[in-house]
Amino acid sequence: MKNFLKLQCVVLSIFLISCTGNNDESATVFPDGSTESVNLWVQDSMKRYYYWADEMPSKPDYHLPVKDFFKSLLSSKDRFSFLADTEDSSTYPRSIRNMYGFDYSIVQLPGNEVITVVKMVLQNSPAFNAGLERGMVITQVNGQVMTAANAEKIASSIKDQTVVNLTVGKWQNGAVTGEKNITVYYGFSFEQPILSKVFEKNGKKTGYLYIYDFPDGMAQALNQKFGAFKAAGVQELILDLRYNYGGSVSSAAALCSLIPSGLSSGSPFIIFKGNKNGGEVKRTFAEQIAYDPKSIDFTTLRANALGLQKVFILTSNSTASAAEIVVNNLRPYMQVIQIGEVTLGKDMAGFVVEDKRKPRKISWQIHPVIYKVFNANGVGEYSNGISPQISVSEFAGMPLLPLGDPNEILISSALNGGYFKSLDQGKNGAVKVLYQSDVPPVMMEK
Repeated sequence: MKNFLKLQCVVLSIFLISCTGNNDESATVFPDGSTESVNLWVQDSMKRYYYWADEMPSKPDYHLPVKDFFKSLLSSKDRFSFLADTEDSSTYPRSIRNMYGFDYSIVQLPGNEVITVVKMVLQNSPAFNAGLERGMVITQVNGQVMTAANAEKIASSIKDQTVVNLTVGKWQNGAVTGEKNITVYYGFSFEQPILSKVFEKNGKKTGYLYIYDFPDGMAQALNQKFGAFKAAGVQELILDLRYNYGGSVSSAAALCSLIPSGLSSGSPFIIFKGNKNGGEVKRTFAEQIAYDPKSIDFTTLRANALGLQKVFILTSNSTASAAEIVVNNLRPYMQVIQIGEVTLGKDMAGFVVEDKRKPRKISWQIHPVIYKVFNANGVGEYSNGISPQISVSEFAGMPLLPLGDPNEILISSALNGGYFKSLDQGKNGAVKVLYQSDVPPVMMEK
């Protein structure tokens, strides 16, 4: 469930005691361990931290099952908060990426042909070990032909199983060739490495980083990558965040500190705005980086900073949370050229709320939205996503090329200064994405 937990930007455990409310209902004493006592703890926690706490119902039904009770508290504007029982893995949100280590999209190509394309395979995942590759076309799932009409039903059925049988082939000259069967078993995907490349074109060196997520303690790896870029004489940078759901804000801040010129330890990085209890919190680059005890300090990171005036960032509908913070919070300090698709729109942050008493009485964890996030100029409010200056679909050129290939559509666009035009698009219309398996799991569960 690691990837789903990373939908939350800041991971922090909070010690809470139940039954802290002041109204008559919350003053009711329920037996320890009862559903009602858990629900009361959930309500009290949400009253204190939830961004939309003032919209919560005043008289919820404490007798509801815990998940249903939690949902009854949520604002209609909330797409991301969830809770899970640490003693019951079935309560965690599920996705194909999390369970099997891959994602796919169903796309309608120019000429109206509809195909299902594997767009991402995690390294050392069950899908990777079974031989699945980015760019493969799925023709059948468990013997069923996948279409736009049955895609959601099939995706849901995959998440309810522990093994999936795929028929796949390669897309060549407008047709699927070399079909074969692959069996993928449910399993664990290991932490993803940062992919880095240096491209040289017309005498200019461009660094490329594909960053899958932002785990805590990432600063050391980023520092090494940028040290190598600096030694190689990199003059431009491409950040590939197209499948990055987010993670640690501190790791995102560490990345941002390594890119532009003109930063100091006092340069403002982020503003968190919470409810009446949380108020407003402002942090500099140095402060946010230091919030992660595993991080490297700001001054050490700046020694390997590239000092650039512009950066290319590749995005998709799956770019979320801390990855969106990178896009938005670099803008006050440099030109950000965003290429790809509009981002998901998670302009929010939160931390894990759980019972840390010894012995623990409640095994549930709450993952609530707690803050809205803004950049140094006070710009935020991108719940509808951050739109790219240059709109390009990675499916505009088929077959999909590996991430890190200089001829891959989005990378090629950046290497050409942001210019890209698909001949197929010009002749036959744009590629249409009909379904994506990597819609955030919380959104699919709710």
